[in-house]
Amino acid sequence: MLGTDFRVGSPVWLDLGSPDQEAAVGFYGAVFGWRYESLGAEAGGYGLFRLGGRVVAGIGPLTEEGAASAWTTYFRCADAEAAVRAVRAGGGEVRYGPVSLGAGTMAQVSDPEGARFAVLEGGGGLEVTSAGNALVWAELHSADPEAAIRFYQGLFGWRYADLPAPGLTYRVLSIAEGDQEDGTFGGAAPLQGEQGMSRWVPYFAVADADTVVTAVRAAGGTVLMPAADVPEAGRVALLTDPAGAVFAVLKPDPRQA
Repeated sequence: MLGTDFRVGSPVWLDLGSPDQEAAVGFYGAVFGWRYESLGAEAGGYGLFRLGGRVVAGIGPLTEEGAASAWTTYFRCADAEAAVRAVRAGGGEVRYGPVSLGAGTMAQVSDPEGARFAVLEGGGGLEVTSAGNALVWAELHSADPEAAIRFYQGLFGWRYADLPAPGLTYRVLSIAEGDQEDGTFGGAAPLQGEQGMSRWVPYFAVADADTVVTAVRAAGGTVLMPAADVPEAGRVALLTDPAGAVFAVLKPDPRQA
């Protein structure tokens, strides 16, 4: 399960690029109870989401021309310069960086299918994961999961295990270091129906997925997939905020804890 001992290949940070930060702060406050903390004008409008005083995500303005509102997952790397070389060698794109953030070095990149993510060398990380209303899982939606996993293996050395599911094969992803089960942090799934583009989707742990779906609708978001039970996982719903940023919620199955 995702923790905060961020090793190479682990999701370490998460942030939202939003065209209307005030509206986004209101939405996620209503849905998850998050509170916003500005980092000041010198941070270029970037701020933090906190829950119970602990950082659960970041938020900032859209900076790329033509960019749509989206969540970005950051993965720990040992060397940001080496990581961007590996991204290019694997057929991906380096969109921005590497750039020093003071405490660490970051680059915004895309895999060969266009799924956007970031790499982070050094620096801090999320202060809470795998708890109520915090990041619990990172899932890649891909047109070709096998090819996508090969790309990420070249970058991070990830391992995976096939998990057969009705109509598809789900790949459970683990970091290269340590025990495979203990290093599990997410999964890769084939695009289904009209899902559209390949993307990384953050999952937030919740106490009641159905209640969150109701809160999302009330706050102006969209329900892409209503709450449903997923074997060996729990109750899941796929959602967007009012600006269209995709995320999911999971009420974990207590038998899988």
